[in-house]
Amino acid sequence: MIHQFIKGTTETTLVLLHGTGGTEQDLIPLARELSTEVNILTLRGDVLENGMSRFFRRHAEGVLDLEDLKKQTERFLTFLDEAAAKYGVARDKMIPLGYSNGANLIGSALYRDNAFKASLLFHPMVPDRSLTLPDLTGATVFISAGERDPICPKQETEELTSTLREAGADVELFYHGGGHELRMEEVEAARAWVVPLID
Repeated sequence: MIHQFIKGTTETTLVLLHGTGGTEQDLIPLARELSTEVNILTLRGDVLENGMSRFFRRHAEGVLDLEDLKKQTERFLTFLDEAAAKYGVARDKMIPLGYSNGANLIGSALYRDNAFKASLLFHPMVPDRSLTLPDLTGATVFISAGERDPICPKQETEELTSTLREAGADVELFYHGGGHELRMEEVEAARAWVVPLID
């Protein structure tokens, strides 16, 4: 996968996954708002939709290609194992941070056993209603969303949050008053949540 690794001074690595049409550079400023010291592993989706980079295909806006999502999820997790070995970082200290399409790939990964201990999902959807989550006891998830998001409606956010909680995850949910855009107040909430988790 196309990616960039930026060495930090902590054991923790933030793994960054952009939204549709983004690049591996998009979320670096956000990550640095959360911590100036963490390692950063930032990825570029290599599925193209009308020239825009994504991490998996979709049939239409809000309609995910579930077969491709499963394939790309396995590919993503395999890549992280390989990257941990290549860059000498701890796989179990990787905290993924995704926005929109990137958040949905992370959400899909949570359906695999022991994928992540902590995850940050900005404006995610329910990835695949046909699957059952494993026991997520001990896992912690930050979700942020817009109260008036036309792409990820509030009921979608609430369903994902309750599904994760029912599986045992500790979920912190933050709303801002807008739509699908990232806002500074959700970045500040994410910082307060993630800083205690950084080693």
